[in-house]
Parts: sequence; C-alpha cells; structure tokens
Amino acid sequence: MARKFDVVILGAGAAGMMCAIRAGARGRSVLVLDHAKAPGEKIRISGGGRCNFTNINASPKNYLSSNPHFVKSALARYSAQDFIDLVNRHGIAFHEKTLGQLFCDDSAKDIIRMLLSEMEAAGAKLELQTGVTSVEKSVDGFRIVTSTGETIEAGSVAIATGGKSIPKMGATGLAYDIARQFGLKLVETRPGLVPLTLDPGLLEKLALLSGIAAPAEIRHGKTAFREALLFTHRGLSGPAILQISSYWREGDEITLVIEPDRRIAEDLKVARKANGKQLVQTALSEILPKRLAQFFAEKHPAATKLADCSDKVFDAVAASIQEWRVRPAGSEGYRTAEVTLGGIDTSELDSKTMQAKSVPGLYFIGECVDVTGWLGGYNFQWAWSSGHVCGEAL
Repeated sequence: MARKFDVVILGAGAAGMMCAIRAGARGRSVLVLDHAKAPGEKIRISGGGRCNFTNINASPKNYLSSNPHFVKSALARYSAQDFIDLVNRHGIAFHEKTLGQLFCDDSAKDIIRMLLSEMEAAGAKLELQTGVTSVEKSVDGFRIVTSTGETIEAGSVAIATGGKSIPKMGATGLAYDIARQFGLKLVETRPGLVPLTLDPGLLEKLALLSGIAAPAEIRHGKTAFREALLFTHRGLSGPAILQISSYWREGDEITLVIEPDRRIAEDLKVARKANGKQLVQTALSEILPKRLAQFFAEKHPAATKLADCSDKVFDAVAASIQEWRVRPAGSEGYRTAEVTLGGIDTSELDSKTMQAKSVPGLYFIGECVDVTGWLGGYNFQWAWSSGHVCGEAL
C-alpha cells in the first residue's frame, strides 16, 4: 500500500527546506525527497563555505523576471529581517561583509543545521538519495514514483529542485520537465551570475593581466554595477562581471570603467606638473596594478615621459582605461554559473502561493521559477520567501 502525505516536496535545498518547515508547522504531514547524499548542498558551498544567506537591502528591484512585480508579495510576507530573526533565534553568529551581504561567522553548515532542526520540530520527514522518476495527477492529488520503485501519494506537490547551474552538484532540469508535462510555459533558461569569456585573439593580448583585480564599474545599456573586476585566463570575472552577466546577451558589448572614482586624465596632469620626467607607465602604476599600468601605457606609443604628453594624449589614455568597450565571446556556462536565469513562467503561478494556476495542488518555488536575484544573498532570500509563502499556502 502506498505511503500517503499531505505534502511532498521535491528538493532539499533552501526553498524546499523552508517550505517543509512552514507546511509542517501548519500541521501538514510532509515528506521531502532529494537525490543528493546530503541536504542543502548549494548552501554548504556558498559564500566560500560561509553562506551569504541574505541581503538586508533585498527588494523587488534586485530581481530579474519577465514580470518584475511577481516577487513583491513573497518578499513582503517573508523579508530578510524575518530570516535574520530565525538565524538569531538559533544563536548563529554572522556579519555584514559589504553592500548589505550577510555571512555566517563560522560555517554555512550552521544554516543547514538550523533548517534541519526546524524541519524536525515541524515533523517534516527527509529522505535522501531518492530520485523521482514520475509525478502524475491522481484522483486525490498526485502520485509520485521514486527511483527505488516506490509509489507515494500526495495531496499537494511542491517542486524545489532548482535550476541547471553547477551540474557537478547534481543540478538537473527536472522542474522544467514537470512544468512542461503539466502544460506550463517556460521562459528560456540561460546561465546567470557567471564569468564571461573572450575570444582567443583578445585573450592573447590580455595574457599579461590574468589574476589581476581592480575596482571597476561594468556597464551594459542602462545597467551598471560597481564592484571588483578580475582578469582570468578565460576572460573576465569578479563580482561586477558576475552581476552584469545576468543582463548581457551574446553579441552585446559591455563597457569597463576601471577605477571609476578616479579622474585619470586629471591625475596624469597633476603628476606631469610634479615630475615631468616621470614615465606615463610609472604614473599609472600609482593608480593601477603595475601590469595593468604597463598594458595601458603600451597601448599608447605617444605616452612616454609625462612632460612630452599633451592633454589630448592623457585623455586618450584615460578613455582606454575608463571607456573600454569589450564584446565577450560567451560565458563559462552552467558549470560555473551561480544561478539559472529564466524558468517557469511567472504568469503560470499565483504570486501569493506559488501554486500553478492551471494545476491545483502543484507548486513551484526557488530557482526553477523565472526569478533571479543579483549576486549578494538575494537568491537565497528568494528561496526563503517563496518557500515560506508556499508552505503557508500548503
């Protein structure tokens, strides 16, 4: 005889565990299934092992979606402060790193232990190393067949299996397959928060710069992010690049503004007045990392001694550093992407409950939905918020 639960949640990640906690606390019998060996694997590796678990500034403007209003209800009903209160109740020490990003002082495992403890208190059951081979509608709800061959009956099903990012951790497109099976529309998926690659010709010219980081503003159309830029052996990375990658499309140009708070042409004029015999490269190395200074000085043969340079030469040097247009060849793909852009079309879901409008009892939460946050704890907040409102509705 098949086991029966009020709620079966597929996926023991951030959204799935939060959903289980709320649904269990409301008196529902809850089973969480996951094919991984351990719960919360993305939580464990995030933030360099310290988990950037939310952002105090989280608001709808920090999310990309074909419907920018969709996130409003969930974020309002379960805010960053609500999750911070939960973390505080469990005595987990944390700190703000930069730009509102909150990290555990000790380990990301503290967050996983907290969620498991809350799940246990709510009576939610967790079964790992259990895949799902099918989800079908039944007379009373849904029938789920697992990889062990067991059939489980569920009143409702919440899909929290994430997106395609980081496949080595077991990421699959299961959520999209289930959505398609039930006739739900999808928004095209692509890697987000991902390093960008450059074509071999440009990479060869930039070989000297691999490993160098600098403060930068990266622009794409009207969107700009001001954080660190990192040159790599494949192309461009660092927080500013990861942020802009979610807006960038193949064929588009981006603009690099290195040292955006400096007026480099003016700095060179001041240096010329102080020491005209100094080389432009030497003056630039007081503003930029040495290899970066060398790279830009060598791009301008007329930029020799400061005294021999006109203001026009300084303007040209500054423009190459602060108006540097680059056309990336592509991205590093899902292998290194932190998130998946696109997913289940939000027009198919009720923003207050995350339930599929056309399939009562079927819910989608977290990364598999067409909602993607900026870098910096915003995607975890979406997981907590969407999981919470779904659990409440269940």
